[in-house]
Amino acid sequence: MPIKKTEDRVDINTRRIINGEDADVMQLSPMKHTFAWEAYLAGNANHWLPTEIPMQNDIEQWKSSTVLTEDERKAFKTVLGFFTTADSIAANNIVLASYKHITSPECRMYMLRQSYEEAIHTHAYQYIVESLGLEEGEIYNMYREVDAIYEKASFILTFNEGVFDPDFKTGTFEADQKFLENIAVFALILEGIFFYSAFAVMFGFQRQNKMVGSAEQIQYIMRDESQHLNFGINMINTIKAEQPELWTPEFQQRIIDLVKEGTRLEYTFAKEVFPKGIFGMNADGFKQYIEHIADRRLTRVGLPEQFHVANPFPWMSEAVDLNKEKNMFETRVTEYQVGGTLDW
Repeated sequence: MPIKKTEDRVDINTRRIINGEDADVMQLSPMKHTFAWEAYLAGNANHWLPTEIPMQNDIEQWKSSTVLTEDERKAFKTVLGFFTTADSIAANNIVLASYKHITSPECRMYMLRQSYEEAIHTHAYQYIVESLGLEEGEIYNMYREVDAIYEKASFILTFNEGVFDPDFKTGTFEADQKFLENIAVFALILEGIFFYSAFAVMFGFQRQNKMVGSAEQIQYIMRDESQHLNFGINMINTIKAEQPELWTPEFQQRIIDLVKEGTRLEYTFAKEVFPKGIFGMNADGFKQYIEHIADRRLTRVGLPEQFHVANPFPWMSEAVDLNKEKNMFETRVTEYQVGGTLDW
């Protein structure tokens, strides 16, 4: 679009997540949505690459006929099959749908970082597939062949239909609600629910000292996705404050119903991953865990709990709390340096 010529200075009060002014170029100052800038800085500080993580032990365990059971192998591959689909869907939503409608320069700045992180995650899954010598056709076609993955992917993609339309524009009540719904589904359900049961599976392996290289990569991905989730929640709550007319009782009930439907789909996925149960975890335990995190996502945007259950996997809270000293230095061959610390 052409840049508007004006002598008026940027007014921080005109800045909004959507339908704001001065979105022609990325002028960060004066800054209003500081949560986005803080997320951008945190993402840079947490930079990682999958090839930094050694996979030799994973390769030996995968080749061994005694280390992993058939149920464990099935669970590992099913989770990996979901991940390869989910991150590509998330990346497409940012790059092809959401970014162009966001008018906050700070939010756009973080979304550029977020889209790069989704690329790193896709790289990580390919690194695992190649390292273990898995059949690529099997892993990358699971979203077509495994009903539980197909249903989750189809559910998420439904909410892109309007936003992906080249004629879609924010600025009306209906369009703005549609866009807010898109953000809510991707943040609260895809990144807030669908990813987390899969994370728990991988950390089940890690707690048994199995496939620890793969699990460490997933742990870094979980840290990134937790930041994506927080960013999405902050965007939802900011849009609620900037455009409170969108947050009608009917819209709130729709978000609750969508989260409940996402939770149901995740039950189905858990049954696919755990037909018999592994590592002391089974579909019933996952049902409770999924309900617990669904309630957490709802309360973060001011909606009431629906399930009222305790967390059956308290160790999951520890898994996401990944400190910089551990994750950036312990497993690397060479020291990691960024920015001004590089010694040329």
